[in-house]
Amino acid sequence: MLSRTLTELEEAGLVKREEYQVIPPHVEYSLTALGQALAPALDSLGKWGHQVWLANGSPASPDSRD
Repeated sequence: MLSRTLTELEEAGLVKREEYQVIPPHVEYSLTALGQALAPALDSLGKWGHQVWLANGSPASPDSRD
């Protein structure tokens, strides 16, 4: 599952995969400029989600299981 997701992110141009020819095999992933450009949007989304969570309570709390 993780490798499929990383492949999709690489195909979308969001991450760069660098493979090292060593034993054992070693691969590193890093954000591309396009991936880094998403950081402000993801940060805003995370802040919004936190505000909703604070206002409505945790989805896992007993009160919110109506």
